[in-house]
This record gives sequence, structure tokens and C-alpha cells, in this order.
Amino acid sequence: MAENKIKGTSLFSPYKMGKFSLSHRVVLAPMTRCRALFGIPGDALVEYYTQRSTPGGLVITEGTLISPTAPGFPHVPGIYSDAQVEAWKKVVDAVHAKGSIIFCQLWHVGRASHQVYQPGGAAPISSTNKAISSRWRILMPDGTYGTYPAPRALGTSEILEVVEHYSQAALNAIRADPWGSWLPYRPILKGWDQ
Repeated sequence: MAENKIKGTSLFSPYKMGKFSLSHRVVLAPMTRCRALFGIPGDALVEYYTQRSTPGGLVITEGTLISPTAPGFPHVPGIYSDAQVEAWKKVVDAVHAKGSIIFCQLWHVGRASHQVYQPGGAAPISSTNKAISSRWRILMPDGTYGTYPAPRALGTSEILEVVEHYSQAALNAIRADPWGSWLPYRPILKGWDQ
């Protein structure tokens, strides 16, 4: 009975998405998995994304950090260093070999972080200095849970630095995959420099 319901949908119909032609509309959504030691995608990520790639399919990566101030979890991949870009190329090549398109979800967690994840043990950066409610917990590198500290509110010029980090990360994603990359907040940032 469920099979009949699926047949009546456009789920398995081709879809034109900008310059990309998808064979179907089944997409791997971003799911942060914390399996990139030292922020560098390794063989586990190559295997994970390859297993979920299909001809003409779309894969969206897990949240991928735009800068050293972006993390709020252990072992999340980044795309701000040359080593990270080179490692992502292996993932991209494997996904393309299966016939899929891959987009990179660029990410900065803002205040949802902790000093242990920040350069020099600094407070996480945010648009506010208000901490996340103490009823919520953050996963620490040792596997325990802690409370979120008060972040440091960014000044206007610092906000532009974060926007620049997004821009550079997008360029790095294009270096890793000339087919394209995905900037999650593009509509929000449109015209930011005008």
C-alpha cells in the first residue's frame, strides 16, 4: 500500500536545480556526525558519503566549519585550511565517481560553543553576550556534558570578519568541488557588502 503512495509522487522524478540535473528528488540531508579527527575529513567520511551516493543524486555534507572559531562539537570537519580542502577533494571525487552531486553545508555554531573549542580558550563569539539556557548541555571533548558559557558579542567590524570567513569557506568548497557549493545563509547575506 505504501508503494502505491510513493508511485503517485514526484519523489523519483528528475529535477532541474539550477545548472544541475537530478535523476530523483531523494537528497541526503546534512547530519553532523563528529567523525573528522582534528577537523580533517578522513576515510570514514569518504565511505559514509559514497555509501549514500546514487547516480543523479544530491548529497549535502554535514555542517562544515568555516573557521577555527566555528566549532561547538568535537571532531567536526572544517574547510578553512588547505589540509581540509585537500581531504574534502577525496570525498568529492568518491561521490562524483558514484554519479552524485555534493554540496557543502558551511557552518559556524556561534554561541553554541565552549571555550574548550575556541582558539586560546576564548569565549565563543555571537551576536549577543547572553549564554544559552543552563537547561541545555554541550558535549565536551572527553564525552561529558557541560553548560554553555556566556559568549562574547561581536562588534560590527568583527561581524564582517565572520562574513569573510563564510566567503573564504565558500571559495574553498569550490576548490574542493568545482561543481558547486552551498552557502546556507546566502539570502540573509545578500548585499552585506553594499
